[in-house]
Amino acid sequence: MGWGELSSSPCNLCPRECGAGRKDGQTGYCLSDNRIFVARAALHMWEEPCISGEAGSGTVFFSGCNLRCVYCQNYQIAAGKKGRQVSVKELAEIFLMLQAQGAANINLVTPDHYIDQIVRAVLEAKDMGLLIPVVYNGSGYEKREVIRNLAEIVDIFLTDFKYMDGELAEKYSKAPDYPAVAKGALAEMVRIAGSAAFDEKGMMQKGIIVRHLLLPGHKKNAKEVIRYLYETYQDKIYISIMNQYTPFVKTGADSGFKELRRKVTRREYESVTDYAIDLGVRNAFIQEGDTARESFVPEFDLNFHV
Repeated sequence: MGWGELSSSPCNLCPRECGAGRKDGQTGYCLSDNRIFVARAALHMWEEPCISGEAGSGTVFFSGCNLRCVYCQNYQIAAGKKGRQVSVKELAEIFLMLQAQGAANINLVTPDHYIDQIVRAVLEAKDMGLLIPVVYNGSGYEKREVIRNLAEIVDIFLTDFKYMDGELAEKYSKAPDYPAVAKGALAEMVRIAGSAAFDEKGMMQKGIIVRHLLLPGHKKNAKEVIRYLYETYQDKIYISIMNQYTPFVKTGADSGFKELRRKVTRREYESVTDYAIDLGVRNAFIQEGDTARESFVPEFDLNFHV
């Protein structure tokens, strides 16, 4: 399946297949039409060490989201309320400016609903001299055939795997099919990216990092995710176990989901990381200290720091 079919109108680009006429100006479930909106473009120091390094990852945060979890840490842009419109050419130029600033890579954050335009922008930037790796930083809720079409432009997949529990996925993300969809998407990522490769500075050049954000009170789901990832892929992937859940105001944590109104405890997090170690996981990233602070979320000020 090619991009012409995937980005057709009515839109069937994501697993929701909402059928919006995005090319005609209608917004889909992702709250986006066919115009590209970017909320932030800048060097970002807060990704995994092999992604940010000392130079920083060249992150481009796209507005809108097809998942919109109730606990979203980037709710300002996920709800489509922040963003500046850019053309495909301008997006390509942003990639090149980030490279000129010394970015370790180009990091596409929540890109799936703009992927047709992003592919064109990356190819255009490569024609103009883009050499650094391209990172696809998504929610895991992507069609397998969409991932398949990224083989020519994506080097690293930095993907979420949020749920093994469909009921939990329905409760927090209105996506009961999330576990099945994420499994299929990840399998395609592994097929495309293969084994991880690093440069002499320890920076990832290709490979897969799968993130799981531990939610308060949901150790069981976290352990099931980690077990699936390790038993299925062993050391072919890196697993990033995150404790940075922050109960922000204006997210689901303040909208009736009482269990989300607190941070993850140290005991909860250690229980999950100890489980991963006992299981045999070695290729992993573990967070230390109090990362559940609003300061870890970038300022979506619409000023592109390029």
